Amino acid sequence: MHNTWRVAILTAAMMVGEIIAGWLFNSMALLADGWHMSTHALAIGLTGLAYLLSRRLANDERFTFGTWKIEILSSFTSALLLGVVALAMIVESAARLMHPVNISFDEALWVAVGGLVVNLISAWLLAGPSHHNHSHHHNHGHGHAQAHDDLNLKSAYVHVVADAFTSVLAIVALIAGKFAGWSWLDPFMGVIGAGVILVWAYRLIAESSAVLLDREMDHPVVAEIRLAIESDGDAKLTDLHVWRVGRNHYACIVCLVADKPLLPDEYRARLQVHEEIAHISVEVNPCAGR
Repeated sequence: MHNTWRVAILTAAMMVGEIIAGWLFNSMALLADGWHMSTHALAIGLTGLAYLLSRRLANDERFTFGTWKIEILSSFTSALLLGVVALAMIVESAARLMHPVNISFDEALWVAVGGLVVNLISAWLLAGPSHHNHSHHHNHGHGHAQAHDDLNLKSAYVHVVADAFTSVLAIVALIAGKFAGWSWLDPFMGVIGAGVILVWAYRLIAESSAVLLDREMDHPVVAEIRLAIESDGDAKLTDLHVWRVGRNHYACIVCLVADKPLLPDEYRARLQVHEEIAHISVEVNPCAGR
């Protein structure tokens, strides 16, 4: 995962540079690109942090279901902060649309081009052969881990590509302002960039809060558990609780009644085909009157 950390460091460094340059050179487009990059620096950094914590705390018994919710809690908190930043950017951009300020186009352009270059280098690192080689080292008995790694890398790659797109928008706004005199386009791009951050933050808050609150009973895995347990036509579920213990893993507590009750292990075996169910607790009771 060395390339993921390299990308996180590159993105974070460029993010700080763009935010500072945006304020110094009065460019809202550059500022928006910097804050948009911060959302993706966070996502990429959390990807690396998830791998680090999973290795270092893998045997820590204090975390009953692992440490993955540290990533979720961090995402939720950061999304709230970024939402506030985006709202402040919209207010500032609107003010500059009504009362334009002088923009240092030349200096801001150099920084925006630098941001685009960093994004392209980051995309190249994430798509590089080192990750493919890494996956081949773990292809024996780690199908889930390999798929998880690939999803994380794909997510990080998409973030970097999105950053490259916003960098292009910032460059276009600055070029238009410099050569066509369209200074209004810079704060307008600030509004667009802030809107993108708000959408990203809203989605992340919705996703992370659902996990933190264990809102999983509408997930398809619930219906799959019910179908598997009641497949013999005798067992009937009386209580079922399902919650997430990993990005794609779940735990469940199953309570059931049956006219001809079987051992708990026999009902547990019906769920073994669902590899996403990592922890299963089963309570079996005979039907009333038996």
